Amino acid sequence: MDPVLELQGAIIQRLRSFPALVSLIGQRSYDNPPTNDQGQISPSIFPYVSIGASSAQQVDADCIFADDIIFQLDVWSIEPAKKQMRDVANAVRLATRGWEPVLTINALVTFEYWRTDYIKDGAINHASVRYTAIIEQP
Repeated sequence: MDPVLELQGAIIQRLRSFPALVSLIGQRSYDNPPTNDQGQISPSIFPYVSIGASSAQQVDADCIFADDIIFQLDVWSIEPAKKQMRDVANAVRLATRGWEPVLTINALVTFEYWRTDYIKDGAINHASVRYTAIIEQP
């Protein structure tokens, strides 16, 4: 199994079960958020968290097959003030602080918070919460 896909599944499961985040967004942590027939996200979906960009760089050594991964979670809010977006981004960080994702096929070596960027995109407040991981493949 692709290590990024397995990591993504573990992260979504964690976000959907972390009480502080669930109190802010319910179960609205998505791979891809639901859209209408025109491909638009309904205002009722906000605020939410979605899987963002990721990258994997092969870092094999001897007989070990591994990837160095950068993984992004995106927080989205349409509230005019940035408070809601920042509260949700903080809850995402708290959900993953000290947490080690359980992978059943691949082996997690490291999983660490890297940085958060806060972005204003028109009427949408967006936080990009990024992590690094090293995962070994069988």
